[in-house]
Amino acid sequence: MRQFVIDLLTKNLPKTYYYHGVEHTLNVTDKVIEIGNYEKCSKEEIRLLTAAALWHDTGFIRIYAHNEEVGCEFARKHLPEFGYNDPEIKTICELIMATKTPQKPNNKLEEIICDADLEYLGTEHVERISNALFEELRANDPTLTKEKWNTMQISFLKKHNYFTNYCKQNRNPSKLNYLDRLIKNSSN
Repeated sequence: MRQFVIDLLTKNLPKTYYYHGVEHTLNVTDKVIEIGNYEKCSKEEIRLLTAAALWHDTGFIRIYAHNEEVGCEFARKHLPEFGYNDPEIKTICELIMATKTPQKPNNKLEEIICDADLEYLGTEHVERISNALFEELRANDPTLTKEKWNTMQISFLKKHNYFTNYCKQNRNPSKLNYLDRLIKNSSN
């Protein structure tokens, strides 16, 4: 299934999706496993989280805004081929929908996938990844300036909260440092 989704994204995503691509999908997939293990998820929960992470951004193939619904369509279509039953697919689609911003998870598994999706905000790679997202957004809206982008980031980061103990402990301090740097740079 992993290779199927990688091929699907590689062949169908626009080349200007510098952020919402295979690298992001694989990172989220790795992070749901890492965070899920830290949060003591069962093997079955990790299996569902992994499937949801793989499929969570496939909707970008067809539409940018509200892509989660389309991702669920793809998941419902293809997951039976990989041995998933209807109740599992329902859970996987709920996990995909939880990644919609602003994130409002309803349970532990939704909290995990939400944190995995934005885990990078508290890593040493945040500037590189944020720049990729800026370039992607600017490809869709050439009027987007770096100043507007930084304002958007500051606003988003001020409202964003991690949900899992893992990210609260291991990612939030770095995320707050990044926010401080953005604020300082924007006031100069």
